[in-house]
Amino acid sequence: MARKPGSSPSAIKNRAAKTAAAMAPASAGATTAAAAPAAPKKRTSPVQFFREVRAEARKITWTTRKETWITSVMVFIMVVMASLFFMAVDGGLGLAMNQLLKLATAG
Repeated sequence: MARKPGSSPSAIKNRAAKTAAAMAPASAGATTAAAAPAAPKKRTSPVQFFREVRAEARKITWTTRKETWITSVMVFIMVVMASLFFMAVDGGLGLAMNQLLKLATAG
């Protein structure tokens, strides 16, 4: 299976560095926020908001039809296996309880 774009180790490190840089001022400001009053937040314009939403939406990577099909089949197989397991456990416990109750009423 081909690698997805942006999944190379260097791309992941670059994204992690950008995230850390973006998070650093927020965490540093949180420690000094108790000492100094917080500055009023600047409101984002609706146009800027939708630009940022589009930029984030472009980062989404959807699964392929083949990946979705394989995952669905695996889920179905696991559901069948779990139902068979619980049916066997339920039958075994039911049989054991019936034998125990027969033993209790016979004695």
